[in-house]
Amino acid sequence: MNPRRLITRRQSLSVGATAFGLTLPQLLCSESRSSQSATQKPKAKSVIILYLSGGPSQLDMWDMKPNAPEEIRGTFKPISTTVPGIQICEHMPRMAKLAHQLTIVRSMSHNETDHLRAGHWIMTGGRLARPITAFSGLSRDDSPHVGSVVAHELPSPRMPPFVIVPEYVSPRGVPRPGQHAGFLDARYDPYAIESDPNLSDYDPGPIVSSEGVSIERLHARRRLIDQLGRRSAFTNHQVGKDLETFRNTAYNLVSSPAVSNAFDITNESDQTRERYGRHTFGQSTLAARRLIEAGVRLVQVNFVRHDDAKGGQGYDSHSVAPNPPHLKWAQDELLPPTDSAFAALIEDLDDRGLLDETLVVMMGEFGRTPRFNKQGGRDHWPSCYSLVLAGGGVASGAVYGQSDKIAAMPIADPVSPNDILATIYHQLGIDHHRTIYDLEGRPHVIAGGKPIYGVLT
Repeated sequence: MNPRRLITRRQSLSVGATAFGLTLPQLLCSESRSSQSATQKPKAKSVIILYLSGGPSQLDMWDMKPNAPEEIRGTFKPISTTVPGIQICEHMPRMAKLAHQLTIVRSMSHNETDHLRAGHWIMTGGRLARPITAFSGLSRDDSPHVGSVVAHELPSPRMPPFVIVPEYVSPRGVPRPGQHAGFLDARYDPYAIESDPNLSDYDPGPIVSSEGVSIERLHARRRLIDQLGRRSAFTNHQVGKDLETFRNTAYNLVSSPAVSNAFDITNESDQTRERYGRHTFGQSTLAARRLIEAGVRLVQVNFVRHDDAKGGQGYDSHSVAPNPPHLKWAQDELLPPTDSAFAALIEDLDDRGLLDETLVVMMGEFGRTPRFNKQGGRDHWPSCYSLVLAGGGVASGAVYGQSDKIAAMPIADPVSPNDILATIYHQLGIDHHRTIYDLEGRPHVIAGGKPIYGVLT
């Protein structure tokens, strides 16, 4: 593989996209990969990742310790669920009624306490190899997001294969590492909506035709580019043929009524929208269901806002001013929207016959400390935390793994970030041991770890 050729090709693709009125490299990933083989028959067709950015507290949600001292257990009470013996937080009543459809993993564990490094690891399976600061952003040297690998291995000609909604995780205005294709190049980046589906001015971006770019105008642009293309020096070379393929895919996507409809959440009834919750996370999760139903392979919904501030801290609850105390923040701002959005998604997918073929993963980059800090908050804690799985060939009504008496360390069946990603790939029929190549032609294994067979049906 020649790096010089890749750079030239990438530049050519950029020129073609700009000439067509698009700045969406992720729409150009129609390169044929029909030779890829899977290790098994896929159990899931698609994946929804509900990413609770900041680090949700295991002790205040999924792994409560009612017999621990108050400085550890806090004031939240556990409630019974539809599964005898499984209890969760009182502030997640709708999820408690769906426990028979979920698997709670209580033994997630790694050793990275930094948001950026932990987030990169849990979303890509790779450790960041470069120095970073709080303002470090995306880099083509980083490992690719699981959604980008899925786009690479299982491209979709009808829809963008990987979508992020409502926006990148970027508390300081800079998207954190691990949220794009990294060394796989821009063709496999996500389509990032960058707009709040809960607001009246929600705009899914250029993939949806607007008054400014009508179908007739798109057709006119296409005719012009066809005329220019016939005169291009690239026409008889492979790069020109590739460019034509990518251009055709982009045109078909932006001119497709089905694509436009999938991104238009206003087509949902008021009743459905209320069911998910009239807040950013609820409406973003509803948008994810629409996209999966239309054929998107992987959607990541980021819980990234607080008090309607774009790029907010989400679940990063240290109780440091000006933020409210940890438990009040969780009770008022974090758990209610999470509860309504997650429960509505599971119910909706089940009602539509999509749950069995859609793997839902709700997770953060780590958990929170067993003991409260001096401000009454909980700090970063990667050694032991929880996440939740549903659908897509995952067992239901179960708990996997076990933590110690204060949810500080796993004492049975520890699970790493790589194991979660290997599970996602396995359920999609992707061999996570397969080799992929970066922009310099260097080989990389898709993901280490191993699928969590104990949670699979």
